[in-house]
Amino acid sequence: MKASKPKTIDEYIQTSPEESQQIMKVLKELIESTVPRAEGGISWNVPIYKYNGILAGFDVAKKHVSFGIDALKEEDRKALGDMGYKTGKKTVQIKFDQKVPIIEIKKLIKKQLKLNEK
Repeated sequence: MKASKPKTIDEYIQTSPEESQQIMKVLKELIESTVPRAEGGISWNVPIYKYNGILAGFDVAKKHVSFGIDALKEEDRKALGDMGYKTGKKTVQIKFDQKVPIIEIKKLIKKQLKLNEK
């Protein structure tokens, strides 16, 4: 595991396994470019972005990066599953050898933004 807890998102990415870093960089860029006003930081020892509440976050696991977002619903899980991504109730697993589903993730971030603005 990591020797000391990272204090920034960039530090978290840099101290994670090399094969996970590009996926996390893409997710970071997607979140920040979709919601530039979102505040990123480390919460619960993982990168979390907030805007009127929690917007989205990600975490590295042994063989994948987990992208977490409350806006993930059944139709989203089905679509992502059909594309070969494993999903949980509020997470999308992106294996180290998979590309980030950019269009789908961006839609989820926008959907969560609308939910948070209500």
